[in-house]
This record gives sequence, C-alpha cells and structure tokens, in this order.
Amino acid sequence: MKRKDIIMLLIVVALAVVPLVIVKTPAEGDIFLGADDKASALIGTISPGYQPWFEPIWTPPSGEIASLLFAVQAGLGCGFLGYYVGLSVGRKRTVRSADA
Repeated sequence: MKRKDIIMLLIVVALAVVPLVIVKTPAEGDIFLGADDKASALIGTISPGYQPWFEPIWTPPSGEIASLLFAVQAGLGCGFLGYYVGLSVGRKRTVRSADA
C-alpha cells in the first residue's frame, strides 16, 4: 500500500475510535433516550404543572419498535431521494446525448 493510503486508513480508524474513547458512557436509563424524551424532561423541570395540548393517537409498545419505525421511515426517505436524484441525472444525460 502507498503511504497516502495508509495515512487515510489511520485517519478513518481515528475518526471511528476517538469519539468512542472521548464521549462519556451515558447513565443506565439514558441509553435509548432521544431528543423528545430529553425535551419532555426539561419541560417538566422548567414548568412542573405543564399539561400537553393533546396525547398521541398511538404509542409504540417499546423503544425498539419506535427505533424500527424511525429506521423504516429514514430508509424510505433515502430511497425516494436516491430514486429522484438518479432519475434527474438520467434525464439530463438523455437530453445531453440527444443534443449532441
């Protein structure tokens, strides 16, 4: 391997390992907490008598199911974006080759 390749490989490994070493381990109950849970806790501390405007229609049975649904939503969104970008690039190439 070339020296440049080895340096790039070391940088990639460092980018993967350094955050794992630097970031502190979360408390036992905070492992699966997201922004919504942290915001709810903060609102509870700022205004203990706060009443939400409405309740969710359906709550997933567990945090893992909620994560699964989020991952499916993200995958569908990425698939749609990838399809759209690919379609746009294909159309531009078709127009360029027709003009040439």
